[in-house]
Amino acid sequence: MLYASELASRLAQDAEAVCRHYLSAGWRAGNYWIVGDVENNKGRSLYVHLTGPRAGRWTDAATGQYGDLLDLVRETCQLVDFRDIAEEARHFLGLSQPEPAPPQRGDTGGHASVDRPATERARRLFRMTQPLAGTLADVYLRKRGIVRASDHTALRFHPACYYRDLVNGRATSYPALVAAVTDPGGAITGVHRTWLDPDGDGKAKVEDPRRALGGLLGNAVRFRFPNSAPVPVMAAGEGLETMLSLLAVMPGMPMAAALTANHLAAFRLPVGCRRLYVAGDDDAAGWHAVGGLSRRAQALGVPSLVLAPELGDFNEDLRWLGPDRLAARLREQLAPEDVVAFLPAR
Repeated sequence: MLYASELASRLAQDAEAVCRHYLSAGWRAGNYWIVGDVENNKGRSLYVHLTGPRAGRWTDAATGQYGDLLDLVRETCQLVDFRDIAEEARHFLGLSQPEPAPPQRGDTGGHASVDRPATERARRLFRMTQPLAGTLADVYLRKRGIVRASDHTALRFHPACYYRDLVNGRATSYPALVAAVTDPGGAITGVHRTWLDPDGDGKAKVEDPRRALGGLLGNAVRFRFPNSAPVPVMAAGEGLETMLSLLAVMPGMPMAAALTANHLAAFRLPVGCRRLYVAGDDDAAGWHAVGGLSRRAQALGVPSLVLAPELGDFNEDLRWLGPDRLAARLREQLAPEDVVAFLPAR
């Protein structure tokens, strides 16, 4: 078994390969690897020594963070437990692996190579989660009126999800609701995390308790999508709670949560879509996104209908007005055939 110092030393022996794999948005400049930060953003404030006695040591001049390549693995993969960090490092080095994954040494200028590490981290994080039922995340959603969230395999729970304060750089962990973001083929491209208060008092008391990781553009958290089958009728909206609230009264309709207004406007419609419902949040950004997606759908020949809440969003409608009134509101806005198919009499 290799200790932390030995793992760091092994990584430093091929520091450039480590950087190309975990910090592929950067580039080599002389004896340094330059990149924006440990989140693999473009920029030049973080530099890694590639040669000499300090090979593998890195510093972020903007945040003051520093460390060795094992610390870099921890930060880029957003891991907390040393066992997970060591496992990731051993996987990269090919130790005790039947088919080690080769380091990425290809071109770092293309879009795909920049996105790949974030997508890999997102998939790894989702694999580390556990089923939702009975967890703090399940309790959080039930308090918001969403009582059957554990039916959806896109939603999982992480008991100690890595959280880094983007202002002071301090890292800690909180329990989190984790949602899988998938592409039209069902492959995970990212995750969305909602960090939760450990005492059950809603979201964690941090500056930004919601963050996404990975590829969101055109993709979404999907609910009730059939495997490899056309989706003739569906609804799309921004937030998880918004779409889960609609599912509470229309459990059979495929739905997608794009997570932000900008990503809702860019959502890619599935194959075979013949009618799209766009759920709007009652604010300027929300209605702008509704208009953008509606225009894109109409350009593809897909009619779009807007679903508008009575209050600020559909979760407020569910919590404060109740499921029966929410269902009645939707009955007024759905096509008659969809009322029959998705909104049976209550």
